[in-house]
Amino acid sequence: MKSAYKYELANAAGVSYSTFQRWLGENRCRLARFGVKRNSKMLPPRAVEWICRQYGIDW
Repeated sequence: MKSAYKYELANAAGVSYSTFQRWLGENRCRLARFGVKRNSKMLPPRAVEWICRQYGIDW
């Protein structure tokens, strides 16, 4: 797994960026453990892996 921008994952999930941001907001505490801040645009590999598993995104 590699790093990815939030907008790239939103496109891969087939949802708007704002919807994707809401999804991430529901899991803010968990994402903080991966080093993701609210205003982060780039997501680290471990966070991308977790998000893809959580939301069924083919990445």
